[in-house]
Amino acid sequence: MNKPFAITLDVGSSLANKTGSWRTERPVYVDRLPPCNNACPAGENIQQWLYLAEEGNYEAAWRQIMRDNPMPATMGRVCYHPCEGACNRAHLDKAVGIHAIERFIGDLAIERRWSVKVEVASSGKRVLVVGAGPSGLSCAYHMALLGHSVTVMDAGPAAGGMMRFGIPKYRLPREILDAEVSRIESLGVTFRFNSKVSDLDATMREGGYDAAFLAVGAHLAKRAYIPAGDTSRILDALSVLRGIESGEQPLLGRRVLVYGGGNTAMDVARSARRLGASEAIVVYRRTRDKMPAHGFEVQEAMDEGVLFKWLSTIKAETEGPGGEGTFTVEKMKLDEKGYPQPTGEFEEIKADSLVLALGQDVDLSFLSKVTGLSVKDGVVEVGPSMMTGHEGIFAGGDMVPAERTVTVAIGHGKKAARNIDAFLRRTTHVPAPKHELAGFDRLNTWYYSDAPATVQPELDRARRASTFDEVVGGLDESNALFEARRCLSCGNCFECDNCYGVCPDNAVIKLGPGNRFRFNYDYCKGCGMCAKECPCGAIRMEPENI
Repeated sequence: MNKPFAITLDVGSSLANKTGSWRTERPVYVDRLPPCNNACPAGENIQQWLYLAEEGNYEAAWRQIMRDNPMPATMGRVCYHPCEGACNRAHLDKAVGIHAIERFIGDLAIERRWSVKVEVASSGKRVLVVGAGPSGLSCAYHMALLGHSVTVMDAGPAAGGMMRFGIPKYRLPREILDAEVSRIESLGVTFRFNSKVSDLDATMREGGYDAAFLAVGAHLAKRAYIPAGDTSRILDALSVLRGIESGEQPLLGRRVLVYGGGNTAMDVARSARRLGASEAIVVYRRTRDKMPAHGFEVQEAMDEGVLFKWLSTIKAETEGPGGEGTFTVEKMKLDEKGYPQPTGEFEEIKADSLVLALGQDVDLSFLSKVTGLSVKDGVVEVGPSMMTGHEGIFAGGDMVPAERTVTVAIGHGKKAARNIDAFLRRTTHVPAPKHELAGFDRLNTWYYSDAPATVQPELDRARRASTFDEVVGGLDESNALFEARRCLSCGNCFECDNCYGVCPDNAVIKLGPGNRFRFNYDYCKGCGMCAKECPCGAIRMEPENI
């Protein structure tokens, strides 16, 4: 009896019907740079820690943040979140609330006492950090983790710099700041407060330091010449904010004028209301859309009853018959280039005090004996490595040409630390190359459903007038998890299996959880269906001849 004839086809054998030769293009898995990561001045891998957070692995998310930023609870409160301005989700509904999730993770770390440890051997090198503001703290943290002995010297009585003496408690509670500073100190960083460095060259020589990072904040208030009948009525914003922090509340009176249009002006005006002023009036020489203050800060000030007088400058102050101050204000108009020009029209405003919030400068007098430094427009010029013209002396934060924000300063501290480490080890720090940007046009957003952004709770407006309690509240675990899951994972595979499911040739091979996929080009005919159906734009079609 004859046996049935049968052929078993092994798709991996030469008998298989391979289709690879049909291709003119081939799909390639790629990693693109998420716009949030690209926009973060601190260089955080935001998408990665969001991915960990949306899995509920908050400690792993925190540790990912801590690779770049030692102060997530602080940053989640005071950063102006440029990452959210770049977020692709904003093209669908609203940007992911990255700062709110970061704050939740940072607060959880404080609550659960998570810590980091130095895991490398001591280098035997000593590094001096001048200034205990955000940039100095960031540099000290990263230098300690790299195995160096770090001493931070600051003229003030406590760490934080402008975070402590320039940002009011209603935006940054001091127990949060103190907890994150304490964590940095636990790495072995030495802090010396009330220790102003007046001669950097002598301090380095006497202390036997191998390198220095200069991170002195902009603590010198800019002044404007305003003829005054009683100069005691004219204060500077930083002195007012420092007085509030130290408990020596300034006597501002019932009606307060604030001259300036930046975030410091908003902080002073809002603080004046909390100190009992019935009126706080911000006088600014341009219009609202030209203000350097961030929009949400202006809106919060308005919500708290702060008044605004646009297109106005203060020319003089005279003493009224009852002893009150009378301020002469000139109306301005914007020219065709947007610059304010005087009109010759004047009015008078009675007020008990005037607070100048016209910007700050850095005191560079301690550098007078340091050779090789180049100073331009009141700041120190540095190279790509953050090193000044004097070998071994680096600078960042307010001391160098850059935007003056906490996040920028923290990024400077990290960058400087990595370059100082390379300098001390006689190597060169080479940053990892950046991938191409994952723009919104790379995404296939039909896979994403509507998910409204979570709104952070706020302190009742009636209570804000009499307390410095924190205004904006944090998320709880449920809505922090929801908010993290709104992330689109722009440009990076998150193993949704779409490519695996839609491939008509079974040319997509799963490599196991966390390992993504690969293409079997013997069977891929280059139809491009996988690229079209990838939600996050992690597949690129390339000409076959590449």
